[in-house]
Amino acid sequence: MDSMQGIKRTHYCGDLRAADIGKTVTVCGWVQKQRDLGALIFVDLRDRTGILQLAFTESTDREVFGKAFTLRSEYVVAATGVVRERAAKNPELPTGDVELEVQALSLLAKSETPPFEIVENSQTSELTRLKYRYLDLRRPDLQKNILMRHKIAKITRDFFDENGFIEIETPMLIRSTPEGARDFLVPSRIHKGSFYALPQSPQLYKQLSMVAGFDRYMQIARCFRDEDLRADRQPEFTQIDLEMSFVDMEDVLEMGERYIQRVFKDAIGVDIALPLPRLTYREAMERYGSDKPDTRYGMELCNLTDAVRGSEFAVFRGAIEGGGSVRAINAKNAASVLTRKEIDKLTEFVRGIGAKGLAWVRMNPDGMASSFAKFMTDAEMQAILEKTGAETGDVLLVVADANDSHVLSVLGALRQTVAQKLDIIPKDQFNLLWITEFPFFEYDEELGEFVAMHHPFTAPMDECLPYLESDKARVRAKAYDMVLNGIELSSGSIRITDPELQGRIFTLLGLSDEEAKEKFGYLLEAFRYGAPPHGGMGLGLDRLCMQMLQTESLRDVVAYPKVQNASEPMTECPAAVDDLQLSDLGIAVTQKEKQE
Repeated sequence: MDSMQGIKRTHYCGDLRAADIGKTVTVCGWVQKQRDLGALIFVDLRDRTGILQLAFTESTDREVFGKAFTLRSEYVVAATGVVRERAAKNPELPTGDVELEVQALSLLAKSETPPFEIVENSQTSELTRLKYRYLDLRRPDLQKNILMRHKIAKITRDFFDENGFIEIETPMLIRSTPEGARDFLVPSRIHKGSFYALPQSPQLYKQLSMVAGFDRYMQIARCFRDEDLRADRQPEFTQIDLEMSFVDMEDVLEMGERYIQRVFKDAIGVDIALPLPRLTYREAMERYGSDKPDTRYGMELCNLTDAVRGSEFAVFRGAIEGGGSVRAINAKNAASVLTRKEIDKLTEFVRGIGAKGLAWVRMNPDGMASSFAKFMTDAEMQAILEKTGAETGDVLLVVADANDSHVLSVLGALRQTVAQKLDIIPKDQFNLLWITEFPFFEYDEELGEFVAMHHPFTAPMDECLPYLESDKARVRAKAYDMVLNGIELSSGSIRITDPELQGRIFTLLGLSDEEAKEKFGYLLEAFRYGAPPHGGMGLGLDRLCMQMLQTESLRDVVAYPKVQNASEPMTECPAAVDDLQLSDLGIAVTQKEKQE
């Protein structure tokens, strides 16, 4: 094995072009492939910028040629030579017009045969690739993702610095506070029986930074939530966090819009038109059945309640008399795809998310077929067709329930599933919008009472203050989400800084003065010393990267992700620790827990 003594890389493999012909350069990297043609040997050398062909010919020093003969995939080498025009050009490679005529070759490290080939779009199982993540990360497509993430982070810091924001690091070990998900707890060795929590967000610290007078705060912050994983969720994630003093909601939204416009333009060359569209929470639910709607396609919800009011069909009548609604989506030109068999699958799908069933109409070329037409009058069916704009080839899917919000959420999920089945979701399109005027409270059916929809420092809208105690369903919040292609990209609000109003909110949330002091005492104390009006938002960096790169999972844009059960196959964490470590912390693990 050779050493790096005297070897200085001058260029990256992927950077060399025809303009470099005649230069003597040194490149380093991993062998992608070696092709032995007898008198000629070609080696594809790969680094994070791309691939360069190395050429070894009859004129190459015999010792160097002999080394080239021994090279195998993933060997690490350094090569010095002269850039020359490539005889057989490769238009698929950015470096395809040139090659390196090697004069000196150093073998820096050998490699065993890797458990999978280091290529783009690998078909190897994800679990295997995650076990050998350091090899998986050599794949060009993943490297491009991680490099793009770096670029997005740099653009982010540059933008907020240019706009007067100060990057302030907040602690990783904090007091456990209620933020809507389970905390990851960290036991204290010094204070036995007491625990730190890993932050779900820097929320309270960034508000304290406003009290401290820093005016504009930002941080690319690590956050932790002990909740079940899915494609767009990890137990540890990165948030672009910001807070601003002396602002109203419009100021925060304007800053968020200008940031998103800048990052899309500078990172991937996409122009985002401003201002972004806005929907209130109620409008989004009525039209799309979701507070994070994907607006790249239509199929909006249609309210049929008035059209079928008075119907003798028991399902519709019962829903309306119970205070609910009857609503539908029209899947245009879907009759050939949504066969009876497919509709049966959709029926099982909606039942799985709580619906009692799914009514349907198929507008076949030879006439209408329906699961409920026999219970309706001709006039009622005609009203349904007119209301939904049904035409030949369309399929109407109808949900009815006494709980109107349930109808909306079921149809929202169904809309998304049907769009995927029909393959009507446009690619390479980025639809951003704001959702505003969220409910301040939401009704918890299990508890039978209204509970907070946001953290307790979210301000209610001024015109809703008279209804805080008397009509909770009427109260809306100064809260806002940015949505991108059906994904919640960011969430934020204007904060409460008035102690009297904060006290009212705590009381409404069932917190006594003692409980409020126990959980938030330090922030309430700080607000006694001149808290400026402020608000902000947190924007998910992982989700932003995932959407901009149009990947299937957050794992494609996170270097070292966790899998479904929140473990990491590569390091096999979480793992047991020895009894001495537990003893230092004053913790005992029972035998049963050890076995599990």
